[in-house]
Amino acid sequence: MDRHRVLFVCAGNICRSPLAEGIFRHLVEQAGRSSEFEIDSAGTGGWHQGEPPDRRSIAVAAGHGVDISNQHARRIASGDFGRFDLILAMDQDNLKNLRKVAPADALGRLYLFNALALGSNRDIPDPYYGSREDFEAVYTMLLAGCSALLPKAGKALRDS
Repeated sequence: MDRHRVLFVCAGNICRSPLAEGIFRHLVEQAGRSSEFEIDSAGTGGWHQGEPPDRRSIAVAAGHGVDISNQHARRIASGDFGRFDLILAMDQDNLKNLRKVAPADALGRLYLFNALALGSNRDIPDPYYGSREDFEAVYTMLLAGCSALLPKAGKALRDS
C-alpha cells in the first residue's frame, strides 16, 4: 500500500504547522495507522530554518501529550510539491504564497487546512505575537481539524 503523504504549511514552520504535524501524527499513531502516512511540516519562509518549534508550541503540545520538541523548521522545497499528496496551508496568505511557487500539476494538492478538514474558509490564526492562551486556542482548532481530517484522509488523497 502506498503511504499518504501530508504536509502542513505555515509561514515560519515554528508555531502552527509543527503543531498540526504533531497532532496529526499523534492521532494517526493512536488510530494504529502510522504505516499509512508520511507526515511533515514546512514554512513558506526560511527565517527559522533548523530551529525547533516555538517554545510555546512545544509547551502547549506537551500539555496535551504530544511531543514536537524534536522537529526542526524548514522552508518548503520545490521537491515537496511532487512528493506530498496533500499540502495544507494554515491560512489564505500562505496558500496564496504556495500557489505562486507550485508547479501547475501540484495546484490540485494545495488546500486551506480548514477548508479540507472542516469545510470552512477560516484561517488558523498565527499565535506568534500572542499569549499562551492564543497557542492553546490554535491547538484546539488544529485538533478539531486534524480529528476531522484523519477519517477522510485516505479518501481525499485517493480523489486528489
